[in-house]
Amino acid sequence: MEIILLERVEKLGQMGDVVSVKPGYARNFLLPQGKALRANKMNLERFQTEKSQREADNLARRSDAETEAGKMEGLAVSMVRAASEMGQLFGSVNSRDIADAVTEAGFTISRAQVVMEKSIKTLGLHETRIRLHPEVTVTVTVNVARSLDEAETQLRTGVAVTGMMDDDDDDAVEDVAVEAATEAAPAEEAGADDAEATVDAPAESGDDAAEDTDA
Repeated sequence: MEIILLERVEKLGQMGDVVSVKPGYARNFLLPQGKALRANKMNLERFQTEKSQREADNLARRSDAETEAGKMEGLAVSMVRAASEMGQLFGSVNSRDIADAVTEAGFTISRAQVVMEKSIKTLGLHETRIRLHPEVTVTVTVNVARSLDEAETQLRTGVAVTGMMDDDDDDAVEDVAVEAATEAAPAEEAGADDAEATVDAPAESGDDAAEDTDA
């Protein structure tokens, strides 16, 4: 089916472009969302008549979106979820969850504005795009953790906090401590032996000098 785009559609075209799409995509999404018109003579004439006004309206909306994107720059939203020791969630985080979290943070968006190919199913920091306008997107960080304390740790370190990682880290610290202590002991003993040798040496030299004088 051929359609006229009334706004920029990612991976499809710009405002005013006449493109060919699958009928289902047009009927179920583009046409009802007001993003396109059927490409026929009447609609082409209608678009040409409204083109200047549509471009002006689009410019104003884009400017507002760019201002909002500037305010959202660096935004991170935290979500508490149950997960296994390997960091796999018992469930998932979807576009609705993210839209609700961003809205709670003070920026009203809908789930349709959250751009994600699949749900989030692991703990950690996940960069997610928010489409504020057909030509303006901003990236927010979705911080999924078992608790708010762990969320703060993840945000500070940039690493997901999981049970397995915590255990490994503890073992590693213990191994390093034991190894350091083992290496330090021989060094201390060697240092003590050297010190004794240094003290004894002058004494023996002194005795030898005294005997030489008497002779």
